[in-house]
Amino acid sequence: MLMRTDPFRELDRLTQQFFGANGTAARPAAMPMDAYRTGDEYVVAFDLPGVSPDSIEVNVEQNVLTVKAERPGQTKEHVEYQVAERPRGVFSRQLFLGEALDAEHIQAGYEAGVLTLRIPVAEKAKPRKIAISAGSDRKQVNA
Repeated sequence: MLMRTDPFRELDRLTQQFFGANGTAARPAAMPMDAYRTGDEYVVAFDLPGVSPDSIEVNVEQNVLTVKAERPGQTKEHVEYQVAERPRGVFSRQLFLGEALDAEHIQAGYEAGVLTLRIPVAEKAKPRKIAISAGSDRKQVNA
């Protein structure tokens, strides 16, 4: 078996075992995320490998987007793990959505372990062209 030594990883594992329940962290673990804008929408992608789509929750409340997911631990009898690095338990992430985003029309999809959210830019925040009137089109007011 090939092993790589990382003293900080072992310290993290021991901390989780001491403060967590059954080797899982007591607080929700963070999930890696990419976010970018393309055209009139923002795309946010979360890595959730091995998570069942049924365990994923996406909620928006007062411009706070919350993503929660759970990957349960292995519960096999008579198994002694030699290495257990894959995160298990509850994963959670919150994003604050600006007023320029349309939280009512968020779309979500899950494929190949990646949850992708598409958040459109609100109509009021999109750039628009302002018509300029010529001098003779304006009425002048005499004081």
